[in-house]
Amino acid sequence: MAKADITMYGADWCGDCRRSKRLLEELDVQVTHIDVETDESAAAKVMEINGGAKSIPVIVFADGTHLTEPSDNDLKAKLQALNII
Repeated sequence: MAKADITMYGADWCGDCRRSKRLLEELDVQVTHIDVETDESAAAKVMEINGGAKSIPVIVFADGTHLTEPSDNDLKAKLQALNII
């Protein structure tokens, strides 16, 4: 599994979260998952990153950038740009 400093804020009920998680698993990229439903500070962090919006998933990369609700193509392109895959 590719070791990368990536954090994904999401929730089990979120279809986009499940899709992004599945893609990351298929690409063998290790990610730290944080459930915004059980971690109030994580929910606040998501709102901070998104300028007040509660949109998930939010995927934060080691370079300080993030993607919110990315398509599979956008997420894969970001991972390629960071030389993770």
